Amino acid sequence: MSTFAAWGPHRQRQKDKDVVETDVPARIDRLPWSRWHWLVVIALGAVWILDGLEVTIVGTVAAQLQSPQTLGLSPSELGLAGSIYVAGAVIGALFFGYLTDRFGRKKLFMITLLLYLVATGSTAFAQNFWMFAVAQFFTGAGIGGEYSAINSAIDELIPARVRGWVDLAINGSYWMGVVLAVGVLLVRRYVPESPRWLMTHGRADEAEGIVSNVEQKVEDSTDGPLPEPEGTIEVRQRESIGFGPVLRAVFGEYKKRSFLGFMLMVTQAFFYNAIFFTYALVLANFYKVPAQSIGYYILPFALGNFLGPVMLGKLFDVIGRRVMISFTYIVAGVGLVFLGYLFQQNSVSATQLTVGWSVIFFFASAGASAAYLTVSEIFPMETRAMAIAFFYAVATGIGGIIGPALYGHNIATGNRTTVFYGYLLGAGLMILGGLTEVFIGVNAEQRGLEDVATPLTAEDA
Repeated sequence: MSTFAAWGPHRQRQKDKDVVETDVPARIDRLPWSRWHWLVVIALGAVWILDGLEVTIVGTVAAQLQSPQTLGLSPSELGLAGSIYVAGAVIGALFFGYLTDRFGRKKLFMITLLLYLVATGSTAFAQNFWMFAVAQFFTGAGIGGEYSAINSAIDELIPARVRGWVDLAINGSYWMGVVLAVGVLLVRRYVPESPRWLMTHGRADEAEGIVSNVEQKVEDSTDGPLPEPEGTIEVRQRESIGFGPVLRAVFGEYKKRSFLGFMLMVTQAFFYNAIFFTYALVLANFYKVPAQSIGYYILPFALGNFLGPVMLGKLFDVIGRRVMISFTYIVAGVGLVFLGYLFQQNSVSATQLTVGWSVIFFFASAGASAAYLTVSEIFPMETRAMAIAFFYAVATGIGGIIGPALYGHNIATGNRTTVFYGYLLGAGLMILGGLTEVFIGVNAEQRGLEDVATPLTAEDA
């Protein structure tokens, strides 16, 4: 390897007009945790709070939306509305996921948040089912677009040694509650474009400048010199990658990982969306819980979902992805079988059911968050946003669209056994996802993204 041309204290060498050798990824991964990283977490992680707020509000007011004094929706219509929301998220993920890889992380996570703001605000003006459904569709499109842009940016800006815990904690923030989206927009102005994306799209100078600026901020806040980065990588710079190399990577060289991502995302999507979108309807229709009291039951359920990723997250970096993902998936699935049977036998009260759900989803939430982490870190950098979008779209399309509609129909029958059969389906899929992780899971803990999956542009160099 020839001598590097100096660029400040770091190394970046232009081999020809397209290929650049850089230590940008190593410099990002060796940074100590600082105030700058907290800014990234707050600015980018808030999307999950917004998504959780959206779903929580709809779930909490679902019983009230059945009232003739509001929209007078039936349980089937409410389940269908949930499916339409997820359909919007699927389409938004695919559309904005492509644009994220084409034009950059930062531009798209601003656009998708603005779409969310406009669409969710229009929900308040719905006068009938279809107006409500259209507003939900575009709200979902904004959130779906956020998933691919935000997960890409998080993984590419957070050091490898804590990537698992941070990703799970951010995904778990889905359940935290209310934040002002306008305030998030203001904070996001200070989050830079991903240097990893810049260096593969012909903008290596900008990547170098951003990393140098971040390093200075981290040094100022940690009061100590930074360790030297370990290693460099050669990448061929392009303005866009195109679908051909992406498809060849995802369905060729990485086809086993694609199956893993598909199974993890499908099973958690069905498990989550099928149950949570209709949970308020179970309380109202089977336990006659007053509409104004349903929020009290949702709160501990949301708390369990939030605490799971936060409390278990570090174990995904220490014990490892394979053990923890399979463990959380299987425990959640077995728990659903047991609690579903007690529900079918009419052996649990509304309060006991809520406690049971809270415990089950303490584990399920950590596992589901790790599914998003998995599909965002096991594919090459150039395909990351599209991989997240694709697996989110396909898996959510299967589990998230079918689930709420199916469960809404089951609840409308008023038959506990019919609802229980749906729970058995969700539980079986969750256990199957855990077993898939056991056999073909990827040990990505504490490894650099470029080590987990070599960039496509590096292979061409």
